[in-house]
Amino acid sequence: MLDTLKCALVAALLAGTALPAAAADITLRATANSNENDEDYDGLVVFKNYVEAASNGAIEVELFIGTQLCSNGAECLQGVADGSIDIFMSTSGGVAGLFPYVQVLDLPYLMPDDRTAEKVLSGEFTRKMRQMALEDSGDTIRLMTIGNTGGWRNFANTQKRIETPADLRGMKMRTVVADLPQELVKAMGASPTPIPWPELFTSLQTGVVDGTKNGITDIMGMKFPDAGLQYLTLDGHAYMAALWWMSNQTFQDLPDNLKRVVVDGFYALQQATFASPKRKSIAAYEAFVEGGGDLYVPTPAQKAEFRKAADPVYDWFRANVGRGGEIFDAFAAAVETARSELEAERAAELD
Repeated sequence: MLDTLKCALVAALLAGTALPAAAADITLRATANSNENDEDYDGLVVFKNYVEAASNGAIEVELFIGTQLCSNGAECLQGVADGSIDIFMSTSGGVAGLFPYVQVLDLPYLMPDDRTAEKVLSGEFTRKMRQMALEDSGDTIRLMTIGNTGGWRNFANTQKRIETPADLRGMKMRTVVADLPQELVKAMGASPTPIPWPELFTSLQTGVVDGTKNGITDIMGMKFPDAGLQYLTLDGHAYMAALWWMSNQTFQDLPDNLKRVVVDGFYALQQATFASPKRKSIAAYEAFVEGGGDLYVPTPAQKAEFRKAADPVYDWFRANVGRGGEIFDAFAAAVETARSELEAERAAELD
């Protein structure tokens, strides 16, 4: 009998067919208000595959991409809080209404590169933000990890090359509704114009706005060059962080061995979202230039001008955002620690 079962298993594997699986004990409903071309989807696919395999089928992960379960950050977070949604991905702007201090991730020019950002978001800073969110949500909403959703935000426009902050003066720049990106645009001398994402193509095309601040994969995915957006300056003012939330009740109800599986699954998800934009941006930048786009990299001196112009934004954040000083200090300390550790790592590799 045992030999017969072994033969059946081998035959199934060789044929590429699956053997009947036992029904999962736990189902996790995960959503991201994006699409299957986004880094968010890549991360969810990795998470689903890891968790279902590592739990030996005890957990099933159902993916809902787009607005099937909820249509915006506030609605989705409410679903997480009441347990109707188990996992939700947001940008910082999407949940700033409930957790305003997450906008610290949008503060400009604090993290210089991917390696620094990935070290900061993989350490104590994320645990600090998790604890703050649990406190402010009555222990209902748990921050699991922070990844990436599109690389870095850069200034792009339909009018001219931007080499210094002075070149932005008088321009109408699209922002989200959140306060911090509007403060940044004002600090640069431009006029912030909140425009819903689905309306941005037409707004660029008709001159309602002159530019926007987005990552290259979003720019090319939405075909903004066809709307006249032909100038892109790689100032890298903000890392496009993706916050992954989970119902704390759902997490706490898991046995310890499955909690470990879920935590490791979010680590795998984070690594996938760190990597995905790097690969996708190569083709996106090439397509932008091939289509006639002007791609400009500021000199170190020009980058310092952008950084100096942004100084008022840091003061505004500390003074106007709830728990802003607390999270700013934690973030700045994490960046400094990451810089020091990376310099030591580089020195060791060069030795």
